[in-house]
Amino acid sequence: MTDKTFASLVTPLLTVHLEPGETLRGVVASTYQKTFSGWMVAIGVTERRLILLGLDRKWQPKGPPQIVSDPEALATAELDGAGDGWWTTAAAIADWHSLILRVRTDDGEKTKLTMTRGGMKLMGGAEQEQGVAALAARLAEARS
Repeated sequence: MTDKTFASLVTPLLTVHLEPGETLRGVVASTYQKTFSGWMVAIGVTERRLILLGLDRKWQPKGPPQIVSDPEALATAELDGAGDGWWTTAAAIADWHSLILRVRTDDGEKTKLTMTRGGMKLMGGAEQEQGVAALAARLAEARS
């Protein structure tokens, strides 16, 4: 039996949304939470856009993806620690292991996604870490 990773499961779901000549630089597992519900979101990082694809419980697309291609939205997106600036032990641990992405999608919706930084297998492993690095690099490119 082969080990299936998040990236290996969602990469085919993301690549169908790539534009001609666009490449997938990284994949990040994140969560979107509402008051009484939430779901997984695969973030596809390309050289031009972010593709936010909601996933259902069977790891299938939960509707069409949300796209972030507006240079201003990418330049002003925030990728911060999940402790939200609080000075408590729990917040410090959240900052160390998790991140929050705040971004405005092309349809104008403000989206807040939570993700781990990766590294340890329990935290998403090397693929998650590489995806987060690609996300951070893409946001830095948009700012320059």
